[in-house]
Amino acid sequence: MGNFWGEPSVDSVVRTIPAITIVLFGALLLLSVTGAQAAGDLQLAPGLSFSDDSSGKFPIVASDLAAGPVAGKATIIFFGTSHCWNTAREAERLVKLYPQYRNQVDFVVVDLNRVSPEQQGLVSRYYRGAIPTVAVLDSKGNLIYDRAGESAGSRGDTSNLQKLLDSAH
Repeated sequence: MGNFWGEPSVDSVVRTIPAITIVLFGALLLLSVTGAQAAGDLQLAPGLSFSDDSSGKFPIVASDLAAGPVAGKATIIFFGTSHCWNTAREAERLVKLYPQYRNQVDFVVVDLNRVSPEQQGLVSRYYRGAIPTVAVLDSKGNLIYDRAGESAGSRGDTSNLQKLLDSAH
């Protein structure tokens, strides 16, 4: 109830704060899942090792690595870190397919050691606790793949990842 002058009471304001917080958190989560721009110009970082964990560099170099996916477009989300040859080998597959799919699929790259605010929601929703993890969303935003580990048994084999990207758009 308000006071004599029509202002809200302290109690009514305090009861409203949790509701406002929930609405704001929901809006931020929505923004983090449907960011404005995906990563572009994906390339492998120089000096990567594909047989040991010696490289301290994140395996992918790209424009706007902090970006999230664009709503209404098929998306592949790659989660990884430096010092992981499995991540480097999966990154090599992703970078190899990038030129073929860059106009059809958004590529979102998440360095788990440097997660941007736009990617926080993606980590909590799709990351499975092991690296590398790949999640694929179709153009309607439906999750069609979300698994940890490499997508192939041999280095350079992109066939499984390519099938996923073909089915996403």
